[in-house]
Amino acid sequence: MKKLLITTFFLAFTIISYAQDQTTFILVRHAEKADDGTRNPPLNEEGKERSSYLAELLSRQEIDGLYSTPFKRTMETLRSIADQQGLEIKNYDPLAKKEWLQTIAEKHSNGTVIISGHSNTIPALANALLGEEKFEQWDESDYSNLIIIVAYEVGKGKLVRLKF
Repeated sequence: MKKLLITTFFLAFTIISYAQDQTTFILVRHAEKADDGTRNPPLNEEGKERSSYLAELLSRQEIDGLYSTPFKRTMETLRSIADQQGLEIKNYDPLAKKEWLQTIAEKHSNGTVIISGHSNTIPALANALLGEEKFEQWDESDYSNLIIIVAYEVGKGKLVRLKF
């Protein structure tokens, strides 16, 4: 099953990478979090494993930027990728959707960025990139969604949706 998912993932990237003047956005909800009674918990062991698997899944993809909300769980979800590719994780405000996404699209034109967020913020960012209300808030127990959107401009993106 893992090989099929990885093959599908890279096939999708190959198909959508022929376009020019685009930005590829990889959107992911943070991995499983610890239940430590705080508002800012780290990842639990299952979440750390999912984070490592995400890094393995993306190890052949050149990443130009990593963006995360300023929470331990979202930043830890991207930590393996940051270490693997020598990138800094930059924080963003998930409420500044369209304006911020436009800035990122311009900054990383013809590049690939990964954005880590939450069950309510990632669907909202995906909707802004697509220009339609395709996603609702995800169930709190669902950590497996991986959304890839290739956008020529914010609001006119093409979608590839995977589970990992």
